[in-house]
Amino acid sequence: MPAEQALKTRSNNSCELCTSTDTLAVYPVPPTSDLSAQQSIYVCHNCLSQIEGQSELDLNHWRCLNDSMWNQEPAVQVMSYRMLHKLSTESWAQDSLEMIYLEDEVKTWAEQGIAAARSNGPTRDSNGAELQDGDNVTLIKDLKVKGANFTAKQGTMVRGITLTENPEHIEGKVNGTRIVLVSAYLKKA
Repeated sequence: MPAEQALKTRSNNSCELCTSTDTLAVYPVPPTSDLSAQQSIYVCHNCLSQIEGQSELDLNHWRCLNDSMWNQEPAVQVMSYRMLHKLSTESWAQDSLEMIYLEDEVKTWAEQGIAAARSNGPTRDSNGAELQDGDNVTLIKDLKVKGANFTAKQGTMVRGITLTENPEHIEGKVNGTRIVLVSAYLKKA
């Protein structure tokens, strides 16, 4: 049975992430896929264009991951995990990431794709020092935090940062709120 037919049957002719039935296609889950149904998912055009970065992420659309992350198919679990990771600045996505359970080999597969996406280059601070997950950084200027109604003051220490897929951004907690910060406004502590 060809992969597409197997995916149609497995998904009941709907997107395996959001359940839409509009314009479905096979998506081989990177970084390595043998194009089999076990290493591919069946997705709608809306999900596919956002996964591939052709259109801007629609945060409300991806709330569907709260359901798809429990799918029994490893390839669907991998893409759900990766998209939740990409959206981890949203509190609901962070909550889902804390709840999701993946077998060890599935989690390895999921994290390989995240690492491959990060390979565009290292994240560097304002002085050019390479940043790593878990580093502590200091703000070098006051930053107004959109949507949180406070200003993160120059000199504020951000402990235990998390790198993102974009090498220009990091995530960290300031005043108890998890936010995305531009690495050019930070220096490694």
